[in-house]
Amino acid sequence: MYSNLSDFLNVLNKTGEVKFIRKKISPCIGISKITDAESKSPDGGKALFFENVEDSDFPVVTNMFGSSRRICLALGVENLDQLADRLRKFTEFSPPGNLKQAFNALSLALNISRFFPRRFRGKIPPCQEVIYQGDDIDLSRLPVLTCWPKDAGPFITLPMVITRSLKTGRQNMGMYRMQIFDRNTTGMHWHIHKDGSHYYREYCNAQQRMPVSVAIGADPATIYAATAPMPRGIDEILLSGFIRNKPVVMTRCITNDLTVPAKAEFILEGYVEPGELRTEGPFGDHTGYYSLADKYPVFHLTAISHRKHPIYNATLVGRPPMEDCYLAKATERLFLPMLQTVMPEIRDYWFPWEGVFHNVVVVSLDKEYAGHAHKLISGLWGQGQMSFCKAIVVIDHDMAPSDKKTLIQSLITQLDTASDISISRGILDVLDHSSPYPNFGNKIGIDLTKRCNGEPPRSLLTKIILPFPDENRLTSVMGKMPGVTRYKILFHKFYKNTRPENRFLALNAEKTFQRSGHDIAQHVLKSKRLELFNIIILYDKDIDLEDHSLLLWKLFNNVDPGRDIIKEGNRVVIDACKKGPMDHHEREWPEDLTFDV
Repeated sequence: MYSNLSDFLNVLNKTGEVKFIRKKISPCIGISKITDAESKSPDGGKALFFENVEDSDFPVVTNMFGSSRRICLALGVENLDQLADRLRKFTEFSPPGNLKQAFNALSLALNISRFFPRRFRGKIPPCQEVIYQGDDIDLSRLPVLTCWPKDAGPFITLPMVITRSLKTGRQNMGMYRMQIFDRNTTGMHWHIHKDGSHYYREYCNAQQRMPVSVAIGADPATIYAATAPMPRGIDEILLSGFIRNKPVVMTRCITNDLTVPAKAEFILEGYVEPGELRTEGPFGDHTGYYSLADKYPVFHLTAISHRKHPIYNATLVGRPPMEDCYLAKATERLFLPMLQTVMPEIRDYWFPWEGVFHNVVVVSLDKEYAGHAHKLISGLWGQGQMSFCKAIVVIDHDMAPSDKKTLIQSLITQLDTASDISISRGILDVLDHSSPYPNFGNKIGIDLTKRCNGEPPRSLLTKIILPFPDENRLTSVMGKMPGVTRYKILFHKFYKNTRPENRFLALNAEKTFQRSGHDIAQHVLKSKRLELFNIIILYDKDIDLEDHSLLLWKLFNNVDPGRDIIKEGNRVVIDACKKGPMDHHEREWPEDLTFDV
């Protein structure tokens, strides 16, 4: 495995996975535009190495993990399920029952010990070959990207933020964006549910200054590990050692007592004062929207160190697909065995990219009894990072969660909107903007499993077997409906080969201060000509109804299930439009990311 960032880039170069950009490019929007276009090219494009960056002596690499091939190369596997298979050996461990099993258990324990970090034994660790302290500290030397036009400034987007619990003494490594405020301070954007924030509260309660160090650029397993949602108290450096099959070499910082990856490209050392907050953001986030400005802790630098010839590693996030989608896919596969130790009835799961990882998951279930799907949904909402998931869809064990065609057929032929949908309330991801309340709101569970003994049968829709209305007449109906501008019959080709219990229709809707989503929904539900469509989705007037990925992204991100699903019998209208005061949504609604200003 790779010992540093350059090792990995050399392999990517040899395998034709890097594009070298020799023209001088600005880190303010310029690098982002090129990276965005490359990320959205077929199969994720190539990694980008910007050799000549304006106002900086350091090159920049982006999109390093941004394809299925590169994420597998980064983690040293042919496919991501190989990592899960390795992890499963540990999660399925049980006490030995005989001498042979005892030797196997000893071997397993010895293997685990190989993953623990080791101390750097040389004279000068690579990450401290060049050191700046005091008045020499100047973050403007780093080619930090301003990613999107309305960002509040330049942001460090791949920082490995290292903290230590005041209570347990255990280190943690997480990835939290950092806005550059000036030459020696940044924001520290750790969300309230993250380990860094939890440790920060320990220091606030004790009224003690919190030491923090940040690594930028390292071997790919260590970078990935910083993004992984490990259980509290488990150091992500251990996960990196597991992936690498060898320990990460660590070294002590210069101005605090934290340890950092010795072979990193850059190290930022400093502290966070308890209770000191500053406005941070907005920032173009992985949801495809600007996350809004808010108060966050301030990181004060006491030292910057780096290699003699460092490479600055950054990522660009936005509407999927982007580089972070492939990092998230690695997490999806790696953490399946951990989830199965708690819920062994889970066969597999899938997070669609359009759900930006925390908005929707499809889970296949080995169903054993009545209500099993609903038990699973409730259980998942109580499990770690899964608790942030807004929508959970449960399917039978013989269906592949990522098989979109089969999933659509199940929605068309099997979903009973009266009995298969359940609404709950609970914690939401900080970046969810659809709820009227930050960090808390409505969730939806959908049971698409076959009925078993003890469960009521699904109701059938008799009108749905009637033929579609003439296209011209349907267009005429839309022209007379207030607020509706265009329509699109969804999944039309699937209706030809199946008996549809559900028919889906997408509408472009135009809201006003006097016309809410609920008002438009009521007009739609009253229309006799639209009775053949029992699941109707409203989109803003400028949304391209031919772009299926865009439709899913808006549906998963813009809907609060308790407020925006309007039901009448077996018919449903879903408002996937922007929300405002007319919809009883008083929170600021974020803007879509675009390079057009």
